[in-house]
Amino acid sequence: MSSKPSFLVLLILSFQPLIFCLYTNSASPPTVCIIGSGIGGSSVAHFLRRYFHPTHSQPNPPNFKIFERGSVVGGRMATVSIGGETFEAGASILHPKNYHALNYTKLLGLKVKSRPSSEDDDTMSFGIWDGKKFVFKTLQVDSKFPLVQKIVSFVNSFYLFFRYGFSLLKMNSFVESTVDSFLKYYESPETRPIFETVDGMLKWAGLYNLTTRTLQDELIDIKLSPLLIEELVTVITRINYGQSVYISGLAGAVSLAGSGGGLWSIEGGNWQMAAGLINSSDVSLHLNEEIESISYLGEYYELSSTKGNSYSCEVTVIATPLDEVNIQFEPLVSIPERKLQHTYATFVRGLLNPAYFGLGTVAEIPELVGTLEDPDLPFSSISVLKQHGEKDVTYKVFSREPMTDALLDSIFRIDTQCFTLLVPLHPFRTKSARLQTIRINWGAYPHYKAPEVFAPFILDGQQLYYVNAFENAASTMETSAVAAENVARLILSRYFSEASLHSTNLESFSLDADILHLDL
Repeated sequence: MSSKPSFLVLLILSFQPLIFCLYTNSASPPTVCIIGSGIGGSSVAHFLRRYFHPTHSQPNPPNFKIFERGSVVGGRMATVSIGGETFEAGASILHPKNYHALNYTKLLGLKVKSRPSSEDDDTMSFGIWDGKKFVFKTLQVDSKFPLVQKIVSFVNSFYLFFRYGFSLLKMNSFVESTVDSFLKYYESPETRPIFETVDGMLKWAGLYNLTTRTLQDELIDIKLSPLLIEELVTVITRINYGQSVYISGLAGAVSLAGSGGGLWSIEGGNWQMAAGLINSSDVSLHLNEEIESISYLGEYYELSSTKGNSYSCEVTVIATPLDEVNIQFEPLVSIPERKLQHTYATFVRGLLNPAYFGLGTVAEIPELVGTLEDPDLPFSSISVLKQHGEKDVTYKVFSREPMTDALLDSIFRIDTQCFTLLVPLHPFRTKSARLQTIRINWGAYPHYKAPEVFAPFILDGQQLYYVNAFENAASTMETSAVAAENVARLILSRYFSEASLHSTNLESFSLDADILHLDL
């Protein structure tokens, strides 16, 4: 028998590198599992898809699975329908310098919502209620003429300055300085670090110290008047975070920024940003499926759901607050204990009762009623969302506790003549001016307490990530997107090594110059 290798063996040996290459390229791409379909989870998928660059060792982008325990995407972004109109029920406003949200809007072809006159910052009447009287009210004039509106706006600005003085300018300067520091997170990814901890991320931008002290301490240091802190600042923090001026300084500054001009939203609902990012990122979406356990098995994580399904994931991202979910971890993970602040959003179609506010007519009630910090006050704010008719208005009420029917009936007027015109009464039915009432209980944001202690972005030292660790700094749609972008870069640098952070991909999604200078 000949000792020379056969032709077939030589053929196999000569093509062995090619066979190995083909085998490598056909290997299954890794799976990234994301828990939560809100702006954080959808942004992680989006940035991973955008930033990924194929290499020889990792030619294929990851597969994405997003798990949502509810029936719709969006997380804490949601809408309600009242009287044929759609209103934001959760995260409702975006700042003109929320550049990720602006980029999403442009990328997805969404429409910026033009705000109705009743929601316009310059013409919306405003009052501060102490439980017995209005301690401050702006001028109210029912006119559609632009010149009249400008005069009213000027007069109201004078009222504010007369009451609070130059402290208003100091407050604005404090907010602008904080916003300018936050803008560092939009710098080029090629020069911007990747952060493994929230502390490091905040220190790099010069924001960390604001999380170590209360908002009140920060404002006293810059010599704001006690009256401004007690009234206007308190009203703003109660509306935006359901908490007092004792929240941490950074959350307080973000809250104040959310009361300025140029605020906007997405026509049809802000949840469309999350839906659009999920659709454009080629994600396998699992609705009505809650993850109940996450086990690390060496090279991958096994996720088990309430539907009895198991999923293998090389990378797992938690993009929902862990405070009120019951996920079992194996091995255990440790994060600082944190309490969520619940905000009750109650939508009422009807008419306010002027007698409740000690007034004679509904027209005297401001369109936005804010309240002072008093445990006896049953609500944080009441605002007009839509004027359907002379005696038919949709309102949004924020409160820290559920609003009972008895309480709502005292706040909203019982007008038999008005009501019988709108809805015929059965002779045995209780009369009520509330045509429609919708209640939503949001575990909306952390209960802020300085100094803040942060959970890590990396929960186990492996490939288990936590986007919502950043929420203890401040909780908004944009801060979730900023945290998600950092987590996406963290995953690429730690798991995909040479397949990560390719400069051309990063430049392709750098923020457009037009958007960076956009004022809405």
